[in-house]
Amino acid sequence: MTSISTPTAYPKAVLFDLLTALLDSWTSWNHAAGSEQLGRAWRAAYLRLTYGCGRYIAYEQLVREAAAEVGLPESAALALEADWLKLAPWSGTLDALQALRPHCKLAIVTNCSARLGTQAAEIFPIHWDAIVTAEEAGMYKPDPLPYRLALSKLGVDAHEAAFVAGSSYDMFGTAAVGLRTYWHNRVGLPLVAGAQPPEIEAPTLDSLVPWLSQFGQTESHSTPR
Repeated sequence: MTSISTPTAYPKAVLFDLLTALLDSWTSWNHAAGSEQLGRAWRAAYLRLTYGCGRYIAYEQLVREAAAEVGLPESAALALEADWLKLAPWSGTLDALQALRPHCKLAIVTNCSARLGTQAAEIFPIHWDAIVTAEEAGMYKPDPLPYRLALSKLGVDAHEAAFVAGSSYDMFGTAAVGLRTYWHNRVGLPLVAGAQPPEIEAPTLDSLVPWLSQFGQTESHSTPR
Protein backbone atom coordinates (compact mmCIF):
# COMPACT_ATOMS: atom_id res chain seq x y z
CA MET A 1 0.00 0.00 0.00
CA THR A 2 1.37 3.38 -0.94
CA SER A 3 1.42 5.86 1.91
CA ILE A 4 0.10 9.32 1.25
CA SER A 5 1.94 12.11 3.01
CA THR A 6 0.03 15.04 4.36
CA PRO A 7 1.17 18.26 2.68
CA THR A 8 2.64 20.92 4.92
CA ALA A 9 0.96 24.25 5.30
CA TYR A 10 3.46 26.83 6.49
CA PRO A 11 2.37 30.43 6.95
CA LYS A 12 3.58 32.90 4.37
CA ALA A 13 5.60 34.76 6.99
CA VAL A 14 6.85 34.42 10.54
CA LEU A 15 7.52 37.53 12.62
CA PHE A 16 9.85 37.37 15.62
CA ASP A 17 10.44 39.37 18.73
CA LEU A 18 14.22 39.81 18.69
CA LEU A 19 15.70 40.61 22.08
CA THR A 20 13.80 38.02 24.12
CA ALA A 21 12.44 35.39 21.75
CA LEU A 22 15.61 34.92 19.67
CA LEU A 23 18.46 36.37 21.74
CA ASP A 24 19.47 35.73 25.34
CA SER A 25 19.43 39.37 26.36
CA TRP A 26 18.68 38.34 29.96
CA THR A 27 22.30 37.30 30.49
CA SER A 28 23.53 40.63 29.09
CA TRP A 29 21.23 42.63 31.35
CA ASN A 30 22.26 40.57 34.39
CA HIS A 31 25.94 41.06 33.57
CA ALA A 32 25.55 44.82 33.13
CA ALA A 33 23.56 45.05 36.38
CA GLY A 34 26.07 43.04 38.38
CA SER A 35 23.71 40.26 39.46
CA GLU A 36 20.78 38.20 38.22
CA GLN A 37 18.47 39.71 40.85
CA LEU A 38 19.22 43.29 39.80
CA GLY A 39 19.21 42.36 36.13
CA ARG A 40 15.76 40.77 36.37
CA ALA A 41 14.39 43.80 38.26
CA TRP A 42 15.92 46.21 35.73
CA ARG A 43 14.58 44.25 32.78
CA ALA A 44 11.11 44.05 34.34
CA ALA A 45 11.10 47.83 34.84
CA TYR A 46 12.22 48.31 31.23
CA LEU A 47 9.47 46.04 29.92
CA ARG A 48 6.85 47.98 31.85
CA LEU A 49 8.19 51.27 30.48
CA THR A 50 8.41 50.21 26.85
CA TYR A 51 5.16 48.28 26.68
CA GLY A 52 3.34 51.09 28.46
CA CYS A 53 5.03 53.84 26.46
CA GLY A 54 3.14 53.84 23.20
CA ARG A 55 4.76 56.59 21.09
CA TYR A 56 8.47 56.05 20.56
CA ILE A 57 10.87 57.60 23.04
CA ALA A 58 14.57 56.84 22.54
CA TYR A 59 15.18 53.23 23.56
CA GLU A 60 18.47 54.12 25.22
CA GLN A 61 16.64 56.71 27.36
CA LEU A 62 14.11 54.14 28.56
CA VAL A 63 16.91 51.72 29.44
CA ARG A 64 18.52 54.45 31.59
CA GLU A 65 15.19 55.33 33.21
CA ALA A 66 14.55 51.69 34.06
CA ALA A 67 18.03 51.41 35.58
CA ALA A 68 17.42 54.47 37.76
CA GLU A 69 14.04 53.05 38.82
CA VAL A 70 15.72 50.01 40.39
CA GLY A 71 18.67 51.94 41.81
CA LEU A 72 21.29 51.19 39.14
CA PRO A 73 23.72 53.87 37.90
CA GLU A 74 23.82 55.12 34.32
CA SER A 75 27.01 53.11 33.86
CA ALA A 76 24.88 49.93 33.84
CA ALA A 77 23.04 51.13 30.74
CA LEU A 78 26.36 52.09 29.11
CA ALA A 79 27.75 48.63 29.89
CA LEU A 80 24.69 46.98 28.31
CA GLU A 81 25.18 48.88 25.08
CA ALA A 82 28.94 48.29 25.06
CA ASP A 83 28.30 44.53 25.08
CA TRP A 84 25.45 44.70 22.57
CA LEU A 85 27.17 42.66 19.88
CA LYS A 86 27.90 39.94 22.46
CA LEU A 87 24.20 39.06 22.62
CA ALA A 88 23.91 35.31 22.07
CA PRO A 89 21.09 33.40 20.35
CA TRP A 90 19.16 30.93 22.48
CA SER A 91 20.07 27.32 21.75
CA GLY A 92 18.07 25.97 18.82
CA THR A 93 17.27 29.40 17.43
CA LEU A 94 19.45 29.29 14.33
CA ASP A 95 18.32 25.75 13.54
CA ALA A 96 14.68 26.86 13.64
CA LEU A 97 15.34 29.88 11.43
CA GLN A 98 17.25 27.84 8.88
CA ALA A 99 14.47 25.22 8.82
CA LEU A 100 11.86 27.92 8.17
CA ARG A 101 13.86 29.92 5.61
CA PRO A 102 12.84 27.77 2.59
CA HIS A 103 9.15 27.95 3.49
CA CYS A 104 8.40 31.39 4.94
CA LYS A 105 9.37 35.00 4.82
CA LEU A 106 11.13 35.94 8.06
CA ALA A 107 10.89 39.28 9.84
CA ILE A 108 11.86 41.02 13.06
CA VAL A 109 9.56 43.28 15.09
CA THR A 110 11.55 44.69 17.99
CA ASN A 111 11.19 47.33 20.66
CA CYS A 112 14.45 49.20 20.26
CA SER A 113 16.22 51.79 18.16
CA ALA A 114 16.86 51.25 14.47
CA ARG A 115 20.62 51.20 15.06
CA LEU A 116 20.60 48.60 17.84
CA GLY A 117 17.82 46.54 16.26
CA THR A 118 19.71 46.20 12.98
CA GLN A 119 22.94 45.33 14.77
CA ALA A 120 21.24 42.62 16.84
CA ALA A 121 19.38 41.15 13.85
CA GLU A 122 22.66 40.89 11.95
CA ILE A 123 24.03 38.55 14.62
CA PHE A 124 22.12 35.85 12.73
CA PRO A 125 23.51 34.64 9.36
CA ILE A 126 19.97 34.84 7.99
CA HIS A 127 18.37 36.99 5.31
CA TRP A 128 15.60 38.96 6.99
CA ASP A 129 12.79 39.99 4.67
CA ALA A 130 11.94 42.87 7.00
CA ILE A 131 13.31 44.40 10.19
CA VAL A 132 10.89 46.72 11.97
CA THR A 133 11.99 48.64 15.06
CA ALA A 134 9.91 50.72 17.41
CA GLU A 135 11.88 53.75 16.24
CA GLU A 136 10.95 53.18 12.60
CA ALA A 137 7.30 52.49 13.44
CA GLY A 138 7.15 55.48 15.78
CA MET A 139 5.40 53.33 18.40
CA TYR A 140 6.42 50.66 20.85
CA LYS A 141 4.78 47.25 20.93
CA PRO A 142 2.17 46.21 21.83
CA ASP A 143 0.65 49.04 19.81
CA PRO A 144 -0.56 47.34 16.60
CA LEU A 145 1.45 49.65 14.32
CA PRO A 146 4.85 47.84 14.45
CA TYR A 147 3.26 44.46 13.67
CA ARG A 148 1.15 45.94 10.87
CA LEU A 149 4.16 47.74 9.40
CA ALA A 150 6.03 44.42 9.21
CA LEU A 151 3.06 42.71 7.56
CA SER A 152 2.82 45.54 5.05
CA LYS A 153 6.53 45.29 4.20
CA LEU A 154 6.15 41.54 3.71
CA GLY A 155 2.99 41.89 1.64
CA VAL A 156 1.00 39.39 3.72
CA ASP A 157 -2.19 39.55 5.78
CA ALA A 158 -2.27 38.79 9.50
CA HIS A 159 -4.06 35.47 9.02
CA GLU A 160 -1.24 34.36 6.70
CA ALA A 161 1.46 34.98 9.32
CA ALA A 162 2.54 33.94 12.80
CA PHE A 163 4.37 35.76 15.58
CA VAL A 164 6.99 34.38 17.96
CA ALA A 165 6.89 36.37 21.19
CA GLY A 166 9.44 36.62 23.97
CA SER A 167 7.15 38.38 26.44
CA SER A 168 3.45 38.05 27.07
CA TYR A 169 3.10 41.83 26.65
CA ASP A 170 3.29 41.05 22.93
CA MET A 171 0.00 39.17 23.18
CA PHE A 172 -1.92 42.44 23.55
CA GLY A 173 -0.62 43.52 20.14
CA THR A 174 -0.90 40.19 18.35
CA ALA A 175 -4.48 39.76 19.59
CA ALA A 176 -5.38 43.20 18.24
CA VAL A 177 -3.78 42.48 14.87
CA GLY A 178 -5.00 38.89 14.59
CA LEU A 179 -1.63 37.12 14.61
CA ARG A 180 -1.46 33.57 15.91
CA THR A 181 1.30 33.50 18.49
CA TYR A 182 3.97 31.17 19.86
CA TRP A 183 5.41 32.37 23.17
CA HIS A 184 9.03 31.33 23.60
CA ASN A 185 8.98 31.74 27.37
CA ARG A 186 12.58 30.76 28.04
CA VAL A 187 12.82 32.10 31.60
CA GLY A 188 9.36 31.12 32.83
CA LEU A 189 7.70 34.53 32.99
CA PRO A 190 4.09 34.70 34.19
CA LEU A 191 1.36 35.72 31.77
CA VAL A 192 0.75 39.45 32.21
CA ALA A 193 -2.68 40.21 33.64
CA GLY A 194 -5.20 40.78 30.87
CA ALA A 195 -3.05 39.32 28.10
CA GLN A 196 -4.60 36.76 25.79
CA PRO A 197 -2.87 33.36 26.15
CA PRO A 198 -0.76 32.40 23.13
CA GLU A 199 -1.64 29.45 20.96
CA ILE A 200 1.51 27.72 22.22
CA GLU A 201 3.73 28.54 25.20
CA ALA A 202 7.02 26.65 25.48
CA PRO A 203 10.42 27.09 27.16
CA THR A 204 12.24 26.29 23.90
CA LEU A 205 11.69 26.64 20.16
CA ASP A 206 11.57 22.87 19.67
CA SER A 207 7.85 22.89 18.89
CA LEU A 208 7.94 25.93 16.60
CA VAL A 209 8.69 24.31 13.24
CA PRO A 210 6.27 21.38 13.76
CA TRP A 211 3.53 23.87 14.70
CA LEU A 212 4.22 26.11 11.71
CA SER A 213 4.43 23.19 9.28
CA GLN A 214 0.77 22.45 10.07
CA PHE A 215 -0.23 26.10 10.30
CA GLY A 216 -2.80 26.05 7.53
CA GLN A 217 -4.33 22.77 8.68
CA THR A 218 -5.09 23.74 12.28
CA GLU A 219 -7.43 26.28 13.78
CA SER A 220 -6.20 28.87 16.21
CA HIS A 221 -6.64 27.88 19.81
CA SER A 222 -4.92 28.46 23.12
CA THR A 223 -2.79 25.59 24.34
CA PRO A 224 -2.62 25.17 28.14
CA ARG A 225 0.80 25.35 29.73
